[in-house]
Amino acid sequence: MTFKKWTHPLVTGTVILTLTGLVSRFIGFFYRIFLSNVFGAEGMGLYQLISPVLALSFSLTVSGIQTAISKYVASETSTRDYKSSFRTLWSGFLLAMALSAVCALGIYVYAEPIAANFLLEKRTAPLLRIIALSIPMASVHSCINGYFYGIRKTAIPAVSQLSEQVCRVGSVYLIYFICQKHGLVPTISFAVAGLVIGESASMIVSVVAILARAHQVFPSFGYVYAKRHASQPFSSVIAVYRRITGQLLQLAVPLSANRLVLNLLQSVEAIYIPNRLMAYGLDNAAALSVYGVLTGMSLPLILFPSAITGSISVLLLPIVSEADASGNQSAVRRAIFTSIRCCLLLGFFCTALFLLFGRLAGRLLFHSELAGSFILTLSFICPFMYIASTLNSILNGLGKTIQTFLFSVVSLLLRLLFVFLAIPLYGIKGYLWGMLASQMLQTFLCTASALHISRRTQRP
Repeated sequence: MTFKKWTHPLVTGTVILTLTGLVSRFIGFFYRIFLSNVFGAEGMGLYQLISPVLALSFSLTVSGIQTAISKYVASETSTRDYKSSFRTLWSGFLLAMALSAVCALGIYVYAEPIAANFLLEKRTAPLLRIIALSIPMASVHSCINGYFYGIRKTAIPAVSQLSEQVCRVGSVYLIYFICQKHGLVPTISFAVAGLVIGESASMIVSVVAILARAHQVFPSFGYVYAKRHASQPFSSVIAVYRRITGQLLQLAVPLSANRLVLNLLQSVEAIYIPNRLMAYGLDNAAALSVYGVLTGMSLPLILFPSAITGSISVLLLPIVSEADASGNQSAVRRAIFTSIRCCLLLGFFCTALFLLFGRLAGRLLFHSELAGSFILTLSFICPFMYIASTLNSILNGLGKTIQTFLFSVVSLLLRLLFVFLAIPLYGIKGYLWGMLASQMLQTFLCTASALHISRRTQRP
């Protein structure tokens, strides 16, 4: 029994993703320290300011499609219908690539208006042109990762994630040392170029993995696949893919729309934090510096342990979805209560750790007293953040996507109130209070909904 528990897909998948996530975050964490020392707090602020554009492009192009691929591949694989699984992947891939090409071209062509009117910072325009190149690559490996999540082969997404991080960080280090050797001054554009290099590495790993999977499932895959399609009327092949595409869109469109609304709200939040800090009395450079310390130094440290809960969340969606579809409500209840208990323990431990060593970490790692102060305040959100992330995944797996969307919108709107009303009066402290209040609200809503489902499905 003990061996079976440890070989359960949720356990093994979580272990693989968690170990990879911890290694990636460990690399990324010291990479952030390197960036902050090389480019300073203001440079980190500019670097973080392009994040809303990346998040919006992901929600527009592939976020919903990746989840839809994972869900439908999971159900098809349970019946060992591998051909349909690959058709699902191929249909989603074509959709995502078409959308990502349009999105990348739009960002590249309209970089100046986006920088000036949306990000409110003209200096981000050249950075936007660079990240536009990464969008199609991200779509490729996201679709393929969705397939492997669906069949519970988490090693491939894990290797893809790790290769992205290693190549991104390694390329920026290499560029920096070349600049140092030739007496050149590195700019934050080099760090953004590293994003493109990392995405290309992740894409290559994913493509090689899916080709290997195809040949494993279908011996002489290319020949057999071509022969089968050649023997079918072209109209029937088109009809099959049209049906699969329609099925994917039915799930992907609402998910992408939800993600788009959430990312728009998060983008408004990220963009207006420096703006509201200027209303508080800071100049542009100081406002960007405070924003850079918060989002580029303190928050990554707070989010470091979430590699564990993030791994669980990714694996919970297909597993809970499958359990719910088969009527195994006891498995759903176990997932809910186990997630709450584990996240509470992890959250309280991390809160205590950050309270004890947060100020010291800010001084030693970032040479910033301000970063240490932020870490102390943000430490209290850990239990709430971890519980909300896992319960969100469970609720999505149970088909409660509208509920989780509304919960996220309500919490974000509360945080935006603090951005526009509290920051001009209390500075960045007003935003930190808003983060804590909104996270507590979202956790309460998710927990109440999950416990209601648990009581409703409990057998008499």
